[in-house]
Amino acid sequence: MIKHFTSTACKFFTLVLVFALISFNNYAQEISKDPAAINAGQALFNANCKACHRVQQKLVGPALAGVYDRTPSIDWIKSFVKNSSAVIASGEPYAVKLYNEYNKTQMTAFSSFKDEDIMNILAYIKAEADKPAPDAAAQTTPDGGGQPAANTGLPSTYLNVILVGMIIILILLLIVLGFLVSALKRFIDQKTLTEEDKEVVHPTVTTGSIFKSRGFVFIVVFLTAALGFKAVINGLYSVGVQQGYAPKQPIAFSHKIHAGQYEIDCKYCHVGVMKNKSATIPSVNICMNCHNQIKTGTITGDAEIGKIVKAYETNKPIEWVRIHNLPDLAYFNHAQHVNVAGVECQTCHGPIETMDVVRQHSLLTMGWCIDCHRKTDVNTKGNAYYDNLVEIHNQSKKTPMKVEDIGGLECSKCHY
Repeated sequence: MIKHFTSTACKFFTLVLVFALISFNNYAQEISKDPAAINAGQALFNANCKACHRVQQKLVGPALAGVYDRTPSIDWIKSFVKNSSAVIASGEPYAVKLYNEYNKTQMTAFSSFKDEDIMNILAYIKAEADKPAPDAAAQTTPDGGGQPAANTGLPSTYLNVILVGMIIILILLLIVLGFLVSALKRFIDQKTLTEEDKEVVHPTVTTGSIFKSRGFVFIVVFLTAALGFKAVINGLYSVGVQQGYAPKQPIAFSHKIHAGQYEIDCKYCHVGVMKNKSATIPSVNICMNCHNQIKTGTITGDAEIGKIVKAYETNKPIEWVRIHNLPDLAYFNHAQHVNVAGVECQTCHGPIETMDVVRQHSLLTMGWCIDCHRKTDVNTKGNAYYDNLVEIHNQSKKTPMKVEDIGGLECSKCHY
């Protein structure tokens, strides 16, 4: 009797323990609602997932809303994200079903993702899926809203102001001289003059006499010299400036379709922008992540995508034409600006998501960079590196700390 009771009790406690472990595991894997986790997940989703997935709609891959409910488990999601090919090769039914449903396309393996990263992405997906559908009116935004305006070039503006100022001064001088001449004539008319003197004081005005007069010659010479001077200065300032440069590329790639219509994050293709000096030009392999399934383009049909496939099959790089060029004497680091400072791509490159053909949007001159460093606040939020600098700055100034306050105008920052 005691033995039977003991055996029953052991089984009961074993079941309770197993149930507790399962409950604890499920609790530990509960999708977070913490805003910090959602924000971290959004950054990861935009940089890695957005090229192929949307939360509410199907793109290259399935819509991800509810993925945590329809898949076998969250552990399954983690395994699939880190190495989808291994899960498919194991014969797992749901993975095989997805593989066949999407034309036997294997998802890119994100082996560098930690479990925490995947949970943050799920937190973002769930937060987006739970949002109410926005009204159509709320989705409408004014054209061009939030986009930085193109830089029109300060030197040209200054020269125009100077030229207009000089012309105004010249007109004022002519008016003053006119009053003086008129006063002198009235004074002389009070004297008794000979006919010859009267001819000198009140000459007959003709078209020929106007053109031959010293005043007219002076005005023409002055205006010609001023306009010539402005043209020379504008020419000197434009040396090395390629604003508006939009070369023809070997493939008619449209940022308006990729970054605009499909909202592919810039960092997905330009993989070096977060860690390197250069943003890097996308390799053919990155293009083929999507175009091994998407064979027909929105505008160009299959001709341009066929060039990508041919480059991939022949193992030859696409010879893209560089658009943004800086002189060798200038140093610029994308990671410092994008990863640390949090500068958006559009700040320098313009509304790239609206461009079918990419052009150089900004001047990219030294003056343009210096002006930005004088006006831009340093992004110190969440970066302990700046804590002491902010404290010292606040002791002496009440304005926000600008880039120039931390050495942003030192020559050696940009010139070796």
